[in-house]
Amino acid sequence: MDYDVPQTPLDDEQVIKKSRFITHIQRCENTAQAKACIANIKTQYPDARHHCWAYIAGHPTTSIHIACSDDGEPSGTAGKPILNVLQHRGIGEIVLVVVRYFGGIKLGAGGLVRAYSSSASHAMDKLEVMTLVEQRSFTIIFDYGLERNIKHLLETHNISIQQANYSSRVSLSIDVPITDIESFNKQLINMSAGSVSLIPR
Repeated sequence: MDYDVPQTPLDDEQVIKKSRFITHIQRCENTAQAKACIANIKTQYPDARHHCWAYIAGHPTTSIHIACSDDGEPSGTAGKPILNVLQHRGIGEIVLVVVRYFGGIKLGAGGLVRAYSSSASHAMDKLEVMTLVEQRSFTIIFDYGLERNIKHLLETHNISIQQANYSSRVSLSIDVPITDIESFNKQLINMSAGSVSLIPR
């Protein structure tokens, strides 16, 4: 299933009752990238009181790689509200960190929830996204005489070659969008008079 991911990193800032809330969003394809991003933000703002965060390191609705942290704020007032915003937007492979510089006015639990939700939403409204198309991996094997036509067919379908192997025959590893598999395979079979078809990897 296709889903949106952050296209470019984003920084945003709000001041709420004299506290500064600095929000950073970027793409994370896995938990290691998400944790590295959080660690990097902490080094950028070492004097901040809180670095609260949430991430979905995978598909927005089916990923098991989901986590959040209040980082010293009262339990449930920061990480969970940020995660709720992410989950409602339906964007995957995303990490969002809100850095807070305390301004001297206590917000209370309800005020903190609203502030962190607002900071996350405000930044997400500005975020540019791109759509990831789900793909399947295949191999195609063919004689050298077919190479030019097959490469042209790949270009027509905007399919890139992941790996190429040249021995007695040509072997190409490709990723095909799932919506395009049937039509691409049909054209492949027709072009090669039935000698070439997609082999699942």
